[in-house]
Amino acid sequence: VTGVQTCASDRNAYVWSLKDGVWKPTLVLVRINRAATCVKWSPLENKFALGSGARLISVCYFEKENDWWLSKHIKKPMCSTVLSLDWHPNNILLAAGSADLHCRVFSAYIKDIEEKPGPTPWGSKMPFGEVMLELKDCGGWVHGVSFSPSGDQLAWVAHNSSISVVDAAQGKEVTQLTTDHLPLLSVLFVSPTEIVAAGHNCCPYQFTYKGPGALEFVKKLDIPKQTSKGSMSAMQHFRNLDKKATEEDSNELNTLHQNSIMQLCIVSGEKGKVEKFSSVSLDGAMGIWTFKH
Repeated sequence: VTGVQTCASDRNAYVWSLKDGVWKPTLVLVRINRAATCVKWSPLENKFALGSGARLISVCYFEKENDWWLSKHIKKPMCSTVLSLDWHPNNILLAAGSADLHCRVFSAYIKDIEEKPGPTPWGSKMPFGEVMLELKDCGGWVHGVSFSPSGDQLAWVAHNSSISVVDAAQGKEVTQLTTDHLPLLSVLFVSPTEIVAAGHNCCPYQFTYKGPGALEFVKKLDIPKQTSKGSMSAMQHFRNLDKKATEEDSNELNTLHQNSIMQLCIVSGEKGKVEKFSSVSLDGAMGIWTFKH
């Protein structure tokens, strides 16, 4: 079953299917009493995860017998709102970042719809809801999480302006890099070693991870806009002083986005070699970026 899934502050989630040129919604029984904050399809698109302010994750799947979407809850040990989710390539493990300053990896194995999973570097026993990894005090709210293409590394960004990677293939060793930017809100692996992150600075940044202790900032991906300063009339000069308490005619940023970037998504290419990715911002704009490997 494939379609578009949405969630909102009204505590509901819908799966939208295209029939005869019209998008038709199907209500999902998510059973939450607080706002839904994030939602993510699994790689095989046979289930999706939904985070909420109810301090739980609903893992939703389609039951063919009754023709409806059901959900199972992962509750413990989360103590606050779930802010971000990402699926492991094996369709079983689920990473979650939350406002309790923790980053966790859970098993979201549903025996009704999928075969028993094999062992991974994160662990071998995977009953539903099993905590495979729990990283405490990540430096602030964990705004974004992203598995690497192999699934052996997990990157996250937190509210203390840091980006971190935990490497399951290297004994779950954590490498953290504190940036001098404003806090990052979204993170995305675009190749096995390259990571793109963006947030309150309104532009995407590229980082590279070569192994434990080797997480580095590469470059800013935005190209500054050239602003042409024309001659300002005396009337405009005093009008700006009166309205804005400044002589400047414009307070535009020299970046493509004029407000915080909330989410990065893959547009084309596989996670192992992303060709294009998108960014959506609070300025109401969406940008599509070509990533050069």
